[in-house]
Order: sequence, then structure tokens, then C-alpha cells
Amino acid sequence: MPTITVGLDGSPQSLAAADWAAREAEQRGADLRLVYGMEQPAYTYAPFAGIPAPGALDAQRPWAEKLLEETRSRLARRHPALPISVGLSGDQPVAALLAAAENSELLVLGSRGLGAFAGFVVGSVALAVVARTERPVVLVRAGERAEDERLPDAGGDAATTTPYRDVVLGLDLENPADAVVGFAFEAAQRRAAGLRVVHGWSLAAVYGYGAAMDAGLNEELAEQARERLTEVLAPWREKFPGVEVREQAVIGSAGRHLVHASRDAALVVVGRRIRRVAVGGHIGPVTHAALQHAVAPVAVVPHD
Repeated sequence: MPTITVGLDGSPQSLAAADWAAREAEQRGADLRLVYGMEQPAYTYAPFAGIPAPGALDAQRPWAEKLLEETRSRLARRHPALPISVGLSGDQPVAALLAAAENSELLVLGSRGLGAFAGFVVGSVALAVVARTERPVVLVRAGERAEDERLPDAGGDAATTTPYRDVVLGLDLENPADAVVGFAFEAAQRRAAGLRVVHGWSLAAVYGYGAAMDAGLNEELAEQARERLTEVLAPWREKFPGVEVREQAVIGSAGRHLVHASRDAALVVVGRRIRRVAVGGHIGPVTHAALQHAVAPVAVVPHD
């Protein structure tokens, strides 16, 4: 049985991530696993007073165990048919989450939300995990609700039974990785949602800044980008005939356009090239922009 793993630390963003992960696991027919890494600062969590100081592992253990069990019980009430397990790791958070991700179909983490349109602030743990894991990771902001993924009802109110908003895919035409494109199409298909594909390009990057004044060249290159986008997506349209696809080849930073598109999206999907190096990892500028500023949950899909 496939497993979706969510990292908990007691913060509002991690609890929102757990809710999102439970819905996703139910949709995929997967198991859900809740994981806590012991060697980390503990956040204030409503049922507790006198939270133990970071590093006080003996004191943290009962707090962490109660956090895991209460979260499991809450999710089980909402999703009674969903298999849910818990795991308490003595490793530091990054190591614990990387190890958990190896046996997971998807890893879900929380990021601090800064209001309806301010997006994410991604912490050091989440960034380190995203940069190093070879499994897809979804970042969910605090305050994310099930109804945020869906279109408002006829009265303009939030709903949980209306159709899903689009899935938005940021596509690099120089390296249209199958893992990234496939993840986005599958996400749209599961939600019976549309797929909006965004490719950003810059005239100056190809011909220099002086060429930006050449309107004819500008339009010619724009047409080439649109044709290439259609060509890349053609076999995926055939594979997923039920997914309605909208293509956008836009001038300017793809990251900026993805952030704008996230305001009306159920999920934003971006890629990250795997670099197997001895130390650290790498997150590209487009993915970094989406992580830091997108409003919707962001899925980062590693690829070769």
C-alpha cells in the first residue's frame, strides 16, 4: 500500500499539512503516516503548558507522543476508513523526514502562512528536506482549508462540494521532465480539475536586452514557445484525455507568473533537478519563488 508521510512539530502549519495529507491519502487510496523528529524546538500546542526546552529529549517524548496520538485521533474521526500510523524518531528533523520520505509516495510539510495573499515563509528544515530528498514534497501553509482548494458556490461562499480549482504546472521546456508533468496530470485527473501549464521565457536571455525592442522577433519567439509547449504536452493530453489543459507561454519570470496563478489554484506543481553532491542541495529560482510566495499548496517534484 502506498504511504503519504507528514512531518509534525505541533505548529499550526504542520497541523494544516496533516489535514491536507489526510485528504490526499484518502483520494489516492494510500496510508497516512505521522512523523515527529525528537531533536527540535517544540512549538506551543494548545493542550499543553510548560513545553519542554529544545534538546530536553526525555521531556519532549511524552509531549510528542501526545501530539501524534491526538492528531491521529482527530484525523481518524474525519477520515474513519483511512489507515493512520505514527512514528517518533530520535533523529534531528531533517534526517528523520528524509528517512521517512524514502519509503513514502509523498512527503507533506507545513509552511507559515502570512495571510490570504502573502503566501509562505519556508523554514530551514523544510528547505533542507526539499533540497535533498528524491521524493515529491508538498508544502502547505498555515490556515489552508479543504474549501480553499475548490471554487466558491453560486453565492460566492466557500464550499467543500464544488469543483476543484485548477492544478497549475510550471513547465521548463528545456527539460520537460516526465516525473513533473506526470505528477501534475495525475493530480488534475484525481481532482477532476483543469490543468493550467505555465512556461516563462525571456527574450533578453536569448538575444540580449537590445533585442527586446524588436517586436517582430519577440512575436516570432513567442510563437515558437507556444508551439513547443503544445508539442511537449501532446502525448500527455492523449494519455489523460479527461484533463482539460490550458497552455500559457508568457514573457518574464515563470516564478512570478506561478505565484499569481496560485491565487486561484488547488495545487502548484514545480520541478527540482536532482544534484547528487556530497554536501547540501539545490533549489532553483522558479521553485524557490513558488515556495516562498505561492498561496496554494506547492508540490516540488525531483527529477534527473
